[in-house]
Amino acid sequence: MSEVLLPLVDAHSHLVDSAFEDDLDEVLERARDVGVGAILTVGETLDDATKNLELARRYPDLLRPCCGLYPTVLDLEQAEALEQLIRRERARLWAIGEVGLDRWKVQDRADLELQRQIFSRFIDLAIELDLPLNVHSRSAGERTIALLLERGARRVLLHAFDGRVSKARPAVEAGYFFSVPPSVVRSTQKQKLVERLPLSCLLLETDSPVLGADPLARNEPAEVVVSLRAIADIKGVPVPEVARVTTENACRLFGDLFTV
Repeated sequence: MSEVLLPLVDAHSHLVDSAFEDDLDEVLERARDVGVGAILTVGETLDDATKNLELARRYPDLLRPCCGLYPTVLDLEQAEALEQLIRRERARLWAIGEVGLDRWKVQDRADLELQRQIFSRFIDLAIELDLPLNVHSRSAGERTIALLLERGARRVLLHAFDGRVSKARPAVEAGYFFSVPPSVVRSTQKQKLVERLPLSCLLLETDSPVLGADPLARNEPAEVVVSLRAIADIKGVPVPEVARVTTENACRLFGDLFTV
């Protein structure tokens, strides 16, 4: 990737996943080799949150920790504990995430209401602490954006958005961002999203270890270059320009990711 001048940002990755427990050093070295300069490490549980903070201590040059509760974890006690941890560790955190809504796995009405309640709690916390939200919205894009807007969320990343472009428009108008995983190369929906949304609201992500170009292979942060090249190809923009804009977008959302 010698043509890329700025460091790349992987805006959404799960490095505490067991898929990386045996070779994380090598995984991160490959990311550095292709020009990745910062990785937002999201979590799904309280345990993930503590592990992300510890990983960031081990790799302070590269990892930027986030704490969140996955939308299928319908646990108010855990949400409360995570809120307390986020308040304690505010100075070390770069975002609250992964949080959001999911109507693909969660369909019971009472569970959906609890999911909405937990997400609302994290939206309010993000506003209070001035932290970005790293948001999951599988099969719930329109509802997720509506709730974010209703509660006044300002700093938002919608990761791997799976809705129609028309449903994304209110989020674009609100200044929210969308991150694009390597699976864009095999997803007509994501290709349309990249084509029709402005580059000024796009970021790169991998969602490692999933959402890779090959659905059967482990994904990792170095594969962010797949997203980079796909965006460049779809939009007809040079790769270095996409690298520059997506990195600048990431810093607009999260802050200066390269000064820690």
